[in-house]
Amino acid sequence: MLSNVTASGGTAAANAYTVYNSTTGRVEWSAEATVAPSGPVSGYTSAGFITNNIDKFPFSSDGNATDVGDLSQSRYGPIGQSSSPSGYTSGGSSGPATVNTIDKFPFSTNSNATDVGDLTQGRYRAAGQNSSASGYTSGGVPGPTNTIDKFPFSSDSNASDVGDLSQSRYDPVGQSSSSSGYSSGGNSAPFHVNTIDKFPFASDGNASDVGDLTIARTQPAGQSSSINGYTSGGFVPPSVNTIDKFPFAADGNATDVGDLTQSRRITAGQSSAENGYTSGGYAPGVVNTIDKFPFASNANASDVGDLTAIRYYTAGQQG
Repeated sequence: MLSNVTASGGTAAANAYTVYNSTTGRVEWSAEATVAPSGPVSGYTSAGFITNNIDKFPFSSDGNATDVGDLSQSRYGPIGQSSSPSGYTSGGSSGPATVNTIDKFPFSTNSNATDVGDLTQGRYRAAGQNSSASGYTSGGVPGPTNTIDKFPFSSDSNASDVGDLSQSRYDPVGQSSSSSGYSSGGNSAPFHVNTIDKFPFASDGNASDVGDLTIARTQPAGQSSSINGYTSGGFVPPSVNTIDKFPFAADGNATDVGDLTQSRRITAGQSSAENGYTSGGYAPGVVNTIDKFPFASNANASDVGDLTAIRYYTAGQQG
């Protein structure tokens, strides 16, 4: 048993613990602490025209993606959602048919997805959002539609219709704050829109128009930091490389804060705690590029890796 000892360290910065004996002045014990990473550690790109692949790439270092599993069916234009332990891929088109499937795959292990529920209707080319408790799918086709579906993360179950966007549209993109879901851009047929819609997570209800993107566009990717939503790329026409940012703290318009490495559309978006990612897409020409841009400052994206194959009309997740 030690006496006359004091402990030092144990901070997140030091990641070390040291015990000193104040009588002898000697170090009696020291150890490195294992600190769990904060936030998601990997980005995922699932499905695409037309495949069932689930790709995974690391957030801790720049690098290429690896194929870690398969969805329950091949499809394109699905929607991505993320809980803490699992990724979800909802809806999509199998080619001849639109599907309502909600697939779930684990983040803790590399494995295939399982079919755990259904959307209220078969649809694709919609926006995805997630609260801490539920996944949301908003807009899409057939239609366009304005439906907001919600399904629970705590149990495998079907979605329910909980509200409407401010306008029917397809090919919007989703962002999520801690309290609200956002759906930005899209096509209301026949016009592309710059609308930023917001709907609450705390209660089921309709969305309200709270701002505008810098340009009306469809088929962008969406990313979210803790304080801002981002909309990257898209189609005006032509395809653009614009990265827009809008605040979660107050309703307002977006500002142009940077550029992707190439103009492209029909991409997937992923978010770590520090960076936004835009993967795959059509430039023209289908690409496998993984772009990364920082949340801490307004800056252009850099090419940090490749998907396992060129693809577009994919869904993005992070965990």
